Formats: sequence, C-alpha cells, structure tokens
Amino acid sequence: MDLRAHTRAFCDKDNRLAALSYFGTFAVYFAALYLAIAYVDRWYVMVPAGVVFAFAAVRLYVLQHDTGHHSLFETRDQNELAGHVLSPFTFAPFEVMKQNHNEHHAYVGNLDHRESGEIHTMTLREWQAAGWGRRLMYRLYRNPFILVPLGAAFTYFIRYRWPKNTLRFGVLGVLLHNVVIVLLLALLYAVAGLTGVLVWLGFSFLGGMIGVFLVYLQHNFEDTYWDRRPDLNPQIAALQGSSCLDFGWFFDFAVANITLHDIHHYNARIPSYRLRRCHHSLPPDMAPRRIGFLEAIRALGLKLWDEEQERLVPFPARAEKKMAPLPERGQKA
Repeated sequence: MDLRAHTRAFCDKDNRLAALSYFGTFAVYFAALYLAIAYVDRWYVMVPAGVVFAFAAVRLYVLQHDTGHHSLFETRDQNELAGHVLSPFTFAPFEVMKQNHNEHHAYVGNLDHRESGEIHTMTLREWQAAGWGRRLMYRLYRNPFILVPLGAAFTYFIRYRWPKNTLRFGVLGVLLHNVVIVLLLALLYAVAGLTGVLVWLGFSFLGGMIGVFLVYLQHNFEDTYWDRRPDLNPQIAALQGSSCLDFGWFFDFAVANITLHDIHHYNARIPSYRLRRCHHSLPPDMAPRRIGFLEAIRALGLKLWDEEQERLVPFPARAEKKMAPLPERGQKA
C-alpha cells in the first residue's frame, strides 16, 4: 500500500462533523467555565470543571490549527472565519499563527531552519562549542519545570500579543485580536467579577501547560529526525520527525487527535476528525511506532541532537577531574 494514497483517502471534509467538533467543543468550554466559576468555593466541583475547561481550551487551539490548514470545514472562507472566531479563546492571533505554522511544516526536521520550530533544539556539536553562559541559558530553557509553566505563560499571555513575523503577516489583525481579548476580559469581569477573570486565566494557563507539553513531545523524542539539505528527506522528516503518542482513546479525543502528529505532518489536509481512523487503518508494516506516557516523560530528559548518532540525547555528563597518573612500579609516589 502507498502511504500517500492511503492518507489522501481521508482528506474529505464534512461540515457536519466539523460543526459538531467546533460548536461541541465551545459548548463544553463555556459549560465547564460556568461550573468552575459558579462553584469556586467547592473545590471538588471547581477543580474537575477547570480541568475539563483546560482540555477544551487545548482542543479549541487544535481546531484553530486545523482551520489554518483549511482542513476543518469544507471551504476556505468557512475555515478562515472559524479561525478568527477562535482566536480570542486560544490567545493566538489567527493569521500570524497560520503563517508561522505553515513555515514550521515547510522546515520540519531542517537543522538549518530551526527558527521555524516551536521548541529550540541545539546540536551536541553546538553545545560543545558553546560558552558557559549560553549553556546555562539553554539548560534553564530546556528544564521542564521552566519550559512547561513559564513557556505557557510567556507564549500564550505575552508573546502572542505580538508574535514573531507580525510585521510580515498582519499587524492590524494582531492589534484587533488583542482588543477583543481585553473586551472579553471586561465582559467576564462585569458578569462574574474578579473571581471569574482569575478562574478563566488560571485554567487557561493550565491548558497552556498541557499545550506546551504536547508541542514539546511532537518533535522531541529519542529517534526523531533532523538533517541538513541536500540530505534532508521531507517525507522522513514528516513521519519520523513527528511523534505518534499513545495516551489512549479518550486523550486523543480530548485534544482533537493532535497526538497523531506524524500522520498530520505527512498530510496536513486530513481533518482532525479523520486522523485517528486514518492512523488505525494503516497495515501493521506501515504503522508508526507509538510513544507511551512513560516514554514521553523520559523524553523530557533529552536535550541535544547528536548528528553522528542521529538521535536526541541528554546533556553530556559533567567531565570528571583529571586524575594524576599512578607512579610506575619501583617509583615513589
């Protein structure tokens, strides 16, 4: 079976499924937010509702990502409109996010264009040539206890107010997007007070951390793929350089199947609601290796791309002190 022909069979878009996914996720998002705010004094209701809200927020972001590929609804205009509507709830201005993400797809696995990726990766050779200051900054950056929480706070609440390439892809859209977020915050404050605003921002932050964790795992695992042109193979980069996470059916559903990232990179025209079926209908000899939760956690310890071994590796062990040579037999120490 030809993989390209197989994936093309799942590219048909269906507005009924798209609308169910889109409006259904919004319904869960607002219902969970309401419960978290209304029962803020009852942690046993507020916390589960907040977690559901956080996953719904992640799912909205994935659906916006689909609209950027024009792969959710049937027409370009429908996808563009849906993507702009999603923007205030994902904190990501649609047009700039779409263009930056398309650049990421164009350069995935390319060591000469790592600026297009979401998580920066140094090579082992670069690490060995780097001074202590650069090493320290990179160690801090790749520390999961910094990367996930601070990365989420910085990306969604600060950086997306003026994303990279804004001057190239849409200053007005970013400014309007930020104004709408302020208006939504004002509306929420008027309806639910400071408590409502804090609940929204707090559980949006949790959703951001889930998102950063998933973004990290999409291309940072031991046997991922990086190379340089002319040796770079885009098809291998798409499949081998992108992960297939195995966290169970419910998790796949909760994040709109973005866990099946290898198939998505291979053919970005497949709607999220067809990705799982496309993946599970692959014959055994074509099925990609799936990464379980424990392996995903271990992947957080991988930091550098080793070009010789062609794999992601941890930081090298600190050099041991040089020992003085033992005296030869018959000599005094």
